Amino acid sequence: DRHGRRRRSTSREDTKRRRHDDDNGRHRAPRSHDGDRRDRGSPPHRDRRRRRHSGDGTGHQWGKKEPKEEPEEKVAVKPDFGLSGKLAEDTNVYNGVVIKYNEPAEARKPKRRWRLYPFKGDVSLPFIPLHRQSAYLLGRSRLIADIPIDHPSCSKQHAVLQFRLVAYTRDDGTTGRRVRPYVIDLESANGTFVNNKRIDPRRYVELLERDVLKFGFSTREYVVLHEESQGEHLDDDVAEPVEGEEEAPMTTAA
Repeated sequence: DRHGRRRRSTSREDTKRRRHDDDNGRHRAPRSHDGDRRDRGSPPHRDRRRRRHSGDGTGHQWGKKEPKEEPEEKVAVKPDFGLSGKLAEDTNVYNGVVIKYNEPAEARKPKRRWRLYPFKGDVSLPFIPLHRQSAYLLGRSRLIADIPIDHPSCSKQHAVLQFRLVAYTRDDGTTGRRVRPYVIDLESANGTFVNNKRIDPRRYVELLERDVLKFGFSTREYVVLHEESQGEHLDDDVAEPVEGEEEAPMTTAA
């Protein structure tokens, strides 16, 4: 009987131990094989090297710290309203091409209706009105020319017709101001001609009614005329507008 009781008590204790071990096994996290691989594949001395080169993860680098440079004080720069060479060049760009000419301060639109009459031999071509703006660029480049001249001897930017406000002397000896047409050659390869005479480059030459223009070796002629000789006084005695005031719009017959 004693032996029987001992066996029963022993078997009960064994059963309790097994249950306790099973409960503990349920709450244990399974061991990660990946972690074992990492531990086995990364020896401690390699981890130390990595930490030495990459820092400790706090943003600080190992070794001697370099002093931080203090930001320089910003100095207030006064605005410069003057045009630099490059900026001045960019303001004279049209269709991506730098124009070789700048209009002078005395540039004005004429009130008189000036015209340019082209002639090819004895054949008269449609006239070109010249009263709509103060300057007209003539040249072979149709991208930028106001008046294209297609002859191969002409330059891309050959010459300019410019209307200028200039002083003149009246019949009674007094002086006044009036708008007159001028031509200027832009250092073209083969020249600009007024009445069959080649003009100097980069110099204004006044054009009179019935003057004949030719460009390069082209035989085409351009005759300078205006709509009515009676309107000659319209461009004489031009009054300068008061600063801040705009000139009165020109009224013309339809």
